[in-house]
Amino acid sequence: MKDRLHGVLLMNVEVPTLDRVAEKKARQRLDRLTKPQGSLGRLEDLAAQIAGMKGQPVPQIGRKVIFTVAADHGVVEEGVSAYPQSVTVQMVLNFLRGGAGINVLARHVGAEVIVVDAGVAGEFPPMDGLIRRKIRPGTANMAKEPAMTRSEAEQTVEAGMQIFTQVYEKGGIGLVGLGDMGIGNTTASSAITAVLTGSSVRAITGRGTGLEDAALDRKVQVIERVLQLHRPDPDDALDVLHKVGGFEIGYLAGITLAAAQRRVPVIVDGFITTAAALIAWRICPEVRHYLVASHRSVEPGHATALKTMELQPLLDLRMRLGEGTGAALAMGLVEAACKILTEMATFDEAGVDEKAE
Repeated sequence: MKDRLHGVLLMNVEVPTLDRVAEKKARQRLDRLTKPQGSLGRLEDLAAQIAGMKGQPVPQIGRKVIFTVAADHGVVEEGVSAYPQSVTVQMVLNFLRGGAGINVLARHVGAEVIVVDAGVAGEFPPMDGLIRRKIRPGTANMAKEPAMTRSEAEQTVEAGMQIFTQVYEKGGIGLVGLGDMGIGNTTASSAITAVLTGSSVRAITGRGTGLEDAALDRKVQVIERVLQLHRPDPDDALDVLHKVGGFEIGYLAGITLAAAQRRVPVIVDGFITTAAALIAWRICPEVRHYLVASHRSVEPGHATALKTMELQPLLDLRMRLGEGTGAALAMGLVEAACKILTEMATFDEAGVDEKAE
């Protein structure tokens, strides 16, 4: 299916196919390593997958970057979140001071965190690690009007592509993780996921930051009312983003597209970043082959979105924090898989006898 795209960058999105030769050579080497064939399970599949993405039979990871993109959502006026909107700006400052969960886990795996202000309802001074690229201070209340204009939807995706490109050209990126921050963004992600997977709102809407039963029912009703009001077109990803999306979701979709264009594997975090990946996938279906699902969130819509894109998560730790925390954890697994391929000896190299015939 083809989206009706008007932005210059979006009209020229082309993602290379996986390098099957590199993938095959990686699998051949994996089969020659000093272990029973297939004994490292999904780590072997992951190593071969990364080889095909990068076009390198013996892939090197290099610089690891997590983009944590933040924005606010007008729909919080409808009582869909357990936390006030002020938390978004407060958490961005926490990220920049290094005190959040994503900072801890990124340090643990040796990844760099870049925070992007895509539309936070607050201002930040210039700070190290922060890219200020605000569309405006939060989306409109989509229960009353579209979340953003069509033009803004295009701007978000193109801005995400540009941000990735700028960071990539300054120091390269070998592995990218997606992260998010924005009070109210599970509401937008539920709406996007319902439209793009054809699921019922009730089936894919979760508690977000911790809603009680009555508040969860209200959240479901708000999303159902929003979809009935705007009727987003499931065959047009930008129409969906325009009517029920979020600025951070658009930026993350753009980062995903730009990374895939350069053969950089993209590690998707939880529900919000997977909604962004759905947008990118509907813009360019080939993107799916460059996605690694880090974990399965407890948000019910996350599993549905992953299944729609035929992605199998690496972890299931009952996480629902976002920020890129699951992506950071999975970076360790991706790097471990590649090190198995690149550093482990073959039977010939180690002088070890092979399996008897």
